[in-house]
Amino acid sequence: MDIKKALKFMLISTLSFACMNSIVKDLVHISAYQIVFFRSISTLVITTSILLKYNISILGNNKKLLIIRGLVGVTSMTLFFMSTKYLPIGTAVSLRYLAPIFAAVFAIFFLKEKVKPIQWLFFTMAFSGVVILKGFDTNIDTYGLLLIICSAIFSGLVYVVLSKIGKSEHPVVVVNYFMIISVLVGGVLSIKNWVNPVGIEWPMLLGLGIFGYFGQIYMTKAFQTAVSTSQIAPLKYLETIFTVLFGVFIFAEVYSFWSILGIGLIIIGLVLNARFKERSKKLNNE
Repeated sequence: MDIKKALKFMLISTLSFACMNSIVKDLVHISAYQIVFFRSISTLVITTSILLKYNISILGNNKKLLIIRGLVGVTSMTLFFMSTKYLPIGTAVSLRYLAPIFAAVFAIFFLKEKVKPIQWLFFTMAFSGVVILKGFDTNIDTYGLLLIICSAIFSGLVYVVLSKIGKSEHPVVVVNYFMIISVLVGGVLSIKNWVNPVGIEWPMLLGLGIFGYFGQIYMTKAFQTAVSTSQIAPLKYLETIFTVLFGVFIFAEVYSFWSILGIGLIIIGLVLNARFKERSKKLNNE
């Protein structure tokens, strides 16, 4: 196990996701449904090729759960892309990271898991960041905030469905189902809102899927390479930092003191919760 290699993989992953986020922000005149379609179709080509190459069944074992995962995932992704048209891209990304909080709440009801009192403290810290963003930052659009919170809720549901799927499905099969459903949903919903891409917009749209795929692959490699999850999990939030920097230098977005404070509280609360969960796992296994 090589921690340096894991760090390198996570840096590549977070940079890839930040690049994807920036492309979404740049294509503000193209509907979210069309972006979902292009984001998914290029990834679908990659995942289908892998499944065919290694002779892995495309249909999978638990088709019902795979379809539910795909539907919940495409809903979250669509709402996220829609929110970027109303919010600074760094703010949208940081708010979408509230998903683990909603996942913890859903897990109480669907997976019978327990949430410790100290975790609620961490969740409160993260939500206080949302309150600061909305209460003190005049750049935060209420409709955009509603969209991204709904995106985080559906993203939290994805965690629960993936827990139900467990190791019964090959990871690429899960992603492939997600991409098939996303292509169908994005394609159908974008028909009435279709905008013909021009020039460089074509490679940018196709790049969405490529950056998304490499972001996911290298994140998986990072977790597989690291000695423990706690070493690498907090680095996921570098995506927010990179995206904020891209927003400032590429799109001339302005982040006030309150924006930075709110984003910071969200990230700190979620990192503390991730570390606590990892430590609790270790104690239970000893």
